[in-house]
Parts: sequence; structure tokens; C-alpha cells
Amino acid sequence: MNKRPKILEGHLNTLLLLVALVMILMTLILATQPLFLRQVLALGRENAGFVNANIQVATEVIEMVLVGYLGYLSDRFGRIPIMRYGFLLAAAMALIIPFCGEVAVVFGVDALAVYYLSRVLMSLGTTAVWPQLSTMTGDYSTPGNRTRILARAGFMTAFGATLVYAVLVQLTQHVGVRAIMLLAALVALAGAWLVRDFLVENAQLLETGRFPLDRLLTLLKRERALRLSFLAAFASRNDMVVIGLFLMTWFIYFSDLLPDVSSEAAAGQAGFVIGFIGVVVLISIPVWGAITERQGPIRALIIGLMLSGVGFLGFGFIVNPLSWWSLLPALLVGLGQAGCILAPQILVMDHAEAEISGSVMGAFNTAGCIGIVFFLQVGGILFDWIGPTAPFLFTGLANLAIMVYGLLGGWYAPQTTSNNLPT
Repeated sequence: MNKRPKILEGHLNTLLLLVALVMILMTLILATQPLFLRQVLALGRENAGFVNANIQVATEVIEMVLVGYLGYLSDRFGRIPIMRYGFLLAAAMALIIPFCGEVAVVFGVDALAVYYLSRVLMSLGTTAVWPQLSTMTGDYSTPGNRTRILARAGFMTAFGATLVYAVLVQLTQHVGVRAIMLLAALVALAGAWLVRDFLVENAQLLETGRFPLDRLLTLLKRERALRLSFLAAFASRNDMVVIGLFLMTWFIYFSDLLPDVSSEAAAGQAGFVIGFIGVVVLISIPVWGAITERQGPIRALIIGLMLSGVGFLGFGFIVNPLSWWSLLPALLVGLGQAGCILAPQILVMDHAEAEISGSVMGAFNTAGCIGIVFFLQVGGILFDWIGPTAPFLFTGLANLAIMVYGLLGGWYAPQTTSNNLPT
């Protein structure tokens, strides 16, 4: 039995700050990617959707392959060392990415290839960080206060993403995209420092030396709610990635049709819409916390999938993305996303065994990574072949399909414990 330290309010506050920092780190590199590729690497419109999606898919494949094993390592050796080295690797790559063109000239290789490689390695770093933060949220909470703490963590997640789109992306018009991209390195270094000096381990470490696959499969077979949370991760964790990548790409290349709108201005407008979604998430997270406590995470998840799905379908009716009509489906996506952030994590943490919580969370995140790879790859093809609204329509239909599955299976019942869930 591991001796577990007392968790102080300062430890929890540091954890919540790190949630915001890693979200800034991950969102910033994604948000600036379409503009960087368009302006600095001169990527054309004809394959913009495919290339942007492919880069993100490459990073998600790394996450998909490693996130489960890193979760197991965190069960064996603790969360803190894995997060610290992850932040340091991400910082190193964040310094290289804005200058991948110059690096390519020095080594005589293609600049886009350098960008691909740097993004993949940076993803390796962030993959070592964000799943462990989610797991530590469970380590630092109890069933009695878990919903409230996860609501606070969800608020910080939305705050980090909103700050990127509402403030940092807007600054690219004034200081250039490279200067803003370099902020990611500072954020990563700050994260490594906070992890080293201001967190304590509270994990019940696993004694066995191999991945507990048999225990995980048994748990999934036994816990119906856990299976639903995995399916929700597959269907909805990609939502904000799809929004961040394809909405930004759509706005930037749509500006080519408008002689009085620059690509920087279009990126700023896209950032405003995505930032608006983040504000909606920020405002609604406390409400979703109350809904989850009163109605249970399963009902909350079903409602979130419905709102998010309808919002994504709404983007299919937008002709001019630079018009204010874009805010209407954005509002619904933001409301739904807030529910989809909170409820699945509560289901996982409530039903995971303490000794393998990192492994269970790793498997949960792997399901989410598989979903991101699938929806980005298909969305990139749809963006180029059918049109810029096609990825949103596809994602909306998928969210609604999972919602219908939940309704047909009786998952909407308000019970919160697996023993009383319907078959």
C-alpha cells in the first residue's frame, strides 16, 4: 500500500492551472497551423484540407499508439515524471516549428516534412502530459466532490482554448504568426516548472510489471457505463479539433474570394467564432455540473450529444462563414461540447479501479484518439472533394447517431451507478 500525501488546495489549484496551460499549448499550435502553412509555407487551397488534416492525423496516431501505454506507466511510476519530460519535449519542438523553413534549408530537406516531424514529436510531448492531468484530477478527488472538481477542470480547459482564439490568434494580425507560435515554448517550460515544484503524487501505484489488459477488458465487459463513455470519447472528443482545424481553414481560404479581406483578418474572424464557442463552454460548464449531479452523467451526455450534433449540422447551412450567422450553430456546439467534456470523464473515474485508473483513462483517451484520426481523415477528404461544410455535417451526424444509440439502449435513464444501469 502506497503512502499517499495530503492534498492541499494549492496542489489542486496548480493542477487546474496546468490544465489551462496544456490546453493553450495544444490549441495554439493547432490554431496557427492553417495560417502558418498558408503564409509561411505557401500551401495552396487545392489540397489545404487534406494536408492540414493529415498533419493532425499524424499527431493523433502517435497519441493513439502511446496514450494507453503512458497511462500504464503512470500507474507504475507516477504521473509527475512523465508530465515533466513531456512538457520539456513539447517546449523544444515549439521552438523549432516556427522556423521549420530555415531548418529545412540548413539540412536540404522539404520544409513541410520538417513541420510534420516537429509536430509529431511535439504531440509525443503533449501526449505525455494531458492524459496524466485528467488522471490526476481523479487522484485528487473523491466521488463526493468529483463532479465539482471536474467542472472546474472543464472550465480551465475551455478557458485555455478560448484565450488562444479570442486573444492570441487575434494578435497574429499585429505581430505575425511566428511570434505567437513561439509563446507555446514559454507555456511548455512554465508547465514543466509547475509540475516539478508544485504537484505531489497521490496515485495508488500498480505493483505488477505488465499492462493490466485482462483487468481492463473485464472491467469494460462488466461496466455498461464505461462502454458508453468510451463510445462517447470516440464520437465527440474530435469535436473541437474539427472546429479548430476545418473552421479556421475554411475562413482563411474563403477570404481568397473577397479582395478586401486578408487571410490574417479571416483567421481573426475564425478565432472570434471559435473563441465564442469557448466562452459558451466557460459559461455553461457550471450549469452542466449541476445537471450532471442532479440527473446523472448519462443523461447529461445524451443532451450534450444532441446539442452538439444539431450545432454541427447547422454549419452546413452557412454560405458565407464570415457572416454573423456562424455564431448560431457555434452557440449550440459550445453548449453541447460542455456536456460532452464533463460527463464521459465522470463515468470513467467513477467506474475505474483505483490501481489501474491511469490504464483505464489511457484506454479511454485511445478511443478518443481513434475518433479524432477517423473524423479528421474523412473530414479532410470531404473538405477537398465536397466542400468546407462537409466535415461539420459528418461530425454532426455521428454525434446524433451516438445519441440515438443511447436512447434506443435506454441509457437516458437517470441512474448514476453501473449496478442499476439498463441492459
